[in-house]
Amino acid sequence: MSEELLINISPMESRVAVLDNGILGEIYIERHHKLGLVGNIYLGTVVRVLPGMQAAFVDIGQSRTAFLHVNDMQREPRPVAEKNKAAKATKHEINEDDATTNASADSLAVTPPIVSAQSTEIVPASKTLIQHRLHESQRILVQVTKDQLGSKGARLTTNISLPSRYLVYLPSSDHIGISQRIDGEEERSRLKTELSSLMQTVNLKGGLIARTAAERVPVDKLEEDIYYLLQLWRTICARRQEINHHQSSELIYQELSLPLRSIRDLVHADTEKVIIDNTQIYEQVRYFAKEFVPFVYDRIVHYTAEQSLFDVHRVEDDLRDALKRRVDLKSGGYLIIDQTEAMTTIDVNTGSFVGGRSLEDTVYKTNLEATHAIARQLRLRNLGGIIILDFIDMLEQQHKDDVLESLQAQLTQDYAKTKITQVSELGLVEMTRKRTRESLGQQLCEPCSTCQGRGFVKTAETVCFEIFREIMRCARTYNSPKKFTVVAHAAVIDLLLTTESDTVADLEYLLGRVITFDVENLYTQEQYDIVLD
Repeated sequence: MSEELLINISPMESRVAVLDNGILGEIYIERHHKLGLVGNIYLGTVVRVLPGMQAAFVDIGQSRTAFLHVNDMQREPRPVAEKNKAAKATKHEINEDDATTNASADSLAVTPPIVSAQSTEIVPASKTLIQHRLHESQRILVQVTKDQLGSKGARLTTNISLPSRYLVYLPSSDHIGISQRIDGEEERSRLKTELSSLMQTVNLKGGLIARTAAERVPVDKLEEDIYYLLQLWRTICARRQEINHHQSSELIYQELSLPLRSIRDLVHADTEKVIIDNTQIYEQVRYFAKEFVPFVYDRIVHYTAEQSLFDVHRVEDDLRDALKRRVDLKSGGYLIIDQTEAMTTIDVNTGSFVGGRSLEDTVYKTNLEATHAIARQLRLRNLGGIIILDFIDMLEQQHKDDVLESLQAQLTQDYAKTKITQVSELGLVEMTRKRTRESLGQQLCEPCSTCQGRGFVKTAETVCFEIFREIMRCARTYNSPKKFTVVAHAAVIDLLLTTESDTVADLEYLLGRVITFDVENLYTQEQYDIVLD
């Protein structure tokens, strides 16, 4: 599979598109006035401790206070005598994606297990009550793992993790982990041995996790990464000491910009080109790549043509399609995608596809094709949380198993962590996908000012009946008015003067008052006013 990265820069925003064989697979958008917070490290101030939720709200200098749960806090050191009595836990392999906290597609920002710096014993942080560890006005070093989503503040952790090209440094751990995407046992053993030796050589305190990009990387490159991470952590610690006396919350470390982050996290051996349409960013990326990702240095291309880079590769068209509810399949079937605050539902329909030998065969082929489209749309739209897939009902168990297997195979290309259930009796598949940032729709859209996000408005007939009820209510409440003037949308007034004119005449006779009408073009179809004269 060939892959290209397109980096589009404008004065307002930076956009990175990932093309898989010429097809848009993922899109990342970073607006310059609203930079993402994931990966940033702050010296925050505890605003409120909630024992009932075992959580705390922390001020990090943003519009909303951030949220810190006790499970996202590193364990406090235990007394030596107590540690000697405890049994050492079995070592676990940690997925690199569960350890990093940057906003790239190569991370899920899931907090790793909390490991003592003196022992390999793993103790859940939830065993220590948060009210015994935090108090109001306390200063605390935290890292953002999830951006602010809607009305929810950012999610925090005290388990700091610093990613580089090949490694992730965990200052509060002593674990050496290998990405689960690295399959070969020989390569996993090599990385563990070399990382352990390098940590002793440079006297690095903490833990390391080898990312997927570390596979078959020579030891000297790993050593360079370790020195970089060590120096970065020393800088963060020095910065914390420098501002510790300040009263306000402070940003200590800011994650890389989107173009540099994409070079660090998204490029790999199959990346054929990195095309950039901005001279300044092109030079920055080349310098960064030369230092940290040298194999991609010669693949970086400066795009200078007049036509927009995204237009040439049809990215703009794909972006517009990604905001629609309906996704058409090549066979004639289609998906309907509805995103709500609680969950996302994806409905599969055969549409105009009738090409199977039987109904079961038609349904089976449509569902198989839908698994490819669903996996792509999840990545492209960055849909997270609970997702319900409503496949068309299939009778044969083998067909159900094949569809589920195809879906799982397609999701292996997804950097985000996913979990899938079996096909239920109703043909539904429940799944979850890790969410650390807003979906594409949340980034680019806002609720409709007319329908307030409902997706529909009252019919003109419904509004007419509401007006009749309101006129009768006003007549009972106020005895003085001799005339009612209805101010409403043109479609509503037209209906009142035509189809509902008999009802208006009956109402005038019943109330003994004149009813007049006035069109207000600025009103929505649901808006109206009753003026008493």
